[in-house]
Amino acid sequence: MAFEQKHGIATKVEFTNAKSTTLDPDFASFEYCFLKSVNRTYKYLSVKVNLHKTSVTKVNVNVAIFKRYNGYKPFFYNVTVDACKFLVREKPDPIATYLYSMFKSYSNMNHSCPFDNDILVEKLPIGFINQQVTEVLPVPHGDYLFHSNWLAYDINRATVSVYFTIS
Repeated sequence: MAFEQKHGIATKVEFTNAKSTTLDPDFASFEYCFLKSVNRTYKYLSVKVNLHKTSVTKVNVNVAIFKRYNGYKPFFYNVTVDACKFLVREKPDPIATYLYSMFKSYSNMNHSCPFDNDILVEKLPIGFINQQVTEVLPVPHGDYLFHSNWLAYDINRATVSVYFTIS
């Protein structure tokens, strides 16, 4: 049980914004990238990337977590992973495994390379993220940015940024 629950303090994660940017529109484009509030307790994130060049066999992902102080400053992790190798043998990198676990169940990125289809993260609920952030690896209160760069063949093709608050 999380420290907060044991001591009667409620911790809550809330999505505040999501931004996706295509850096190479000939390679890929975002069909959608949005947050949706269904009601006061159910909010989710959905992202769909249309790959215009398929059979992608070399993908690296750089993920950095920032905390807002006076602007966003590096806070937690800044890790780059060879996605093709990682998806074959997920266990060796505990940081990448933890970050991947945040969206794995809500994504079609569950196989090794090549990537031949559009990539989805569909209806990732804030309740699931809340559990991961407050129970699995507790994180201090504040405003955060999860920023990712998606590189194919060593060229940055897209970025995805998800802003959230922990209170």
